[in-house]
Amino acid sequence: MRKTTKSPSEKIVKDIKRATRKQYSSEEKIRIVLDGLRGEDSIAELCRREGISQGVYYKWSKDFMEAGKRRLAGDTARAATTDEVKDLRREARDLKEVVAEQTLALRLLKKSMVGDGGDQE
Repeated sequence: MRKTTKSPSEKIVKDIKRATRKQYSSEEKIRIVLDGLRGEDSIAELCRREGISQGVYYKWSKDFMEAGKRRLAGDTARAATTDEVKDLRREARDLKEVVAEQTLALRLLKKSMVGDGGDQE
C-alpha cells in the first residue's frame, strides 16, 4: 500500500481555505433553511448561491427542525451564562445567611422567654 504525503504547499493551501471559510451566524442559517423550505429554488441551486454544500444545508435543516420540535414540546431550558450562575449562587448564599441569622434570633428569643418564666411552645 502506498502512503501519500501532502506537500508543504498543499498543506498551506488547505490551512488557508480552513482559515478563510465563511462562518454563518444563526440568523443566516435560519434564513437559508427557510429559503430551502419555501421551495422557490432547488436545494442544489440554493446551496450553490449561498456557497455551502448540500450536506451542510441538510444538517442545518435537521438542527432547525429538532430545535423547533423541542421548543414546541415545552423544553424551554436555556444555557445560563457564567455570570448568571455566579449571581444566582451569590444570591442563594446571601439568602442562606439571612435564614441562619433569623433562626439564631428565634432560638435566642425562645431561650429568653424560657429563662424569664414565659410560656414554652
